[in-house]
Amino acid sequence: MNILFIEWASFGNQDIKEAFAAEGHNVVCFPFSNRDPRSDAEVEKALASSLHQESPDVVFSFNYFPVVSNVCRKESIRYISWIYDSPYVMLYSYTAINPCNVIFVFDKELYMEFHNAGIRTVHYLPMAANTDRLDRIVPVLPDSADFPYLYDVSFVGSLYTEDHNFFDRMTSLSDYSRGYLDALMAAQMKVQGYNFIQESLSPVIDDLYHALPMDPNPDGVESREYLYAQYVINRKITGLERDELLRAVTQQFRFDLFTPNRNYALPNLTNHGTVDYYQQMPLVFKQSRVNLNISLRSIKSGIPLRAFDIMGSGGFLLSNFQADYLDEFVPGEDFDYYESKEDLMHKLNYYLSHEEERMAIARNGHDKIADGHTFRHRVREMLG
Repeated sequence: MNILFIEWASFGNQDIKEAFAAEGHNVVCFPFSNRDPRSDAEVEKALASSLHQESPDVVFSFNYFPVVSNVCRKESIRYISWIYDSPYVMLYSYTAINPCNVIFVFDKELYMEFHNAGIRTVHYLPMAANTDRLDRIVPVLPDSADFPYLYDVSFVGSLYTEDHNFFDRMTSLSDYSRGYLDALMAAQMKVQGYNFIQESLSPVIDDLYHALPMDPNPDGVESREYLYAQYVINRKITGLERDELLRAVTQQFRFDLFTPNRNYALPNLTNHGTVDYYQQMPLVFKQSRVNLNISLRSIKSGIPLRAFDIMGSGGFLLSNFQADYLDEFVPGEDFDYYESKEDLMHKLNYYLSHEEERMAIARNGHDKIADGHTFRHRVREMLG
């Protein structure tokens, strides 16, 4: 099959191209600037020309772009997209129902939202890992002599304290609204597995809008409540939660952090800054006794890409609870999850003192990814 790959600066480009080739498909790349993913006459013209020249059987992209969908609709060619970001507001574009679309989301609860609304262009597909590439970087499990563990507990990811922290820009909120939101966020932080922020914002939505105007896109059906819940409140909760958990962990354990915010500091914490996705990050996962995953609160039930990266690298994964894990993996056998700050501390104590059990779980997680959750498996599912 001939595939036109919409290539932009996304995670997984190398892995998906390798998977397409390994499955016998021919890939031609179309460079995509992503400067205006909804409407761009120059991009539309160039893409239409490329379709005429290459005559692909299908167009593929990580994440979904209305501008690509509209061209594919006009040219009557199938457009497959696989969304790994959450939230992803362009999924609510009117163009999502274009008949050319086959849109995959990694979050089953999000998929059910569209399915229950009668939208048949959106499908569920978990993320993946390229275990062949990851195994080439270093063997699956560290050897105590040649490849020692460097970190007891580590976390790779944003702290959501960087420039995209929209919540702290709302300086004109009324005392009532600020108190309401503080209480709402405190309640949500105590609940894993269900997010009630969006449905709870109507009492303060007008004040939110005055403090930080955000309007739905002209070609979208997203609500203001969706925008504030997913892009403002849930990100703030994620930042608060990650800070709270890191503070708790560093009171008892040596902690290594890999994050864009180099200014974040705590006793017993080493801030390494960012790491390269393809070469350095897998080494961190392999050389950490415990890899934490603290999911972005806008992810409803899905397994984040980072969790697949950890397990696919042969690292031990300790994650917050996400319902989709239970469809694919067995807690205590392939990975484990915590249900509260207290449970996290208990399980860190347990797994750091049970070396063989922890390493066996890491090995099982890696092998389950290799047996059923690689990019080659996903390519077959998408194109099947």
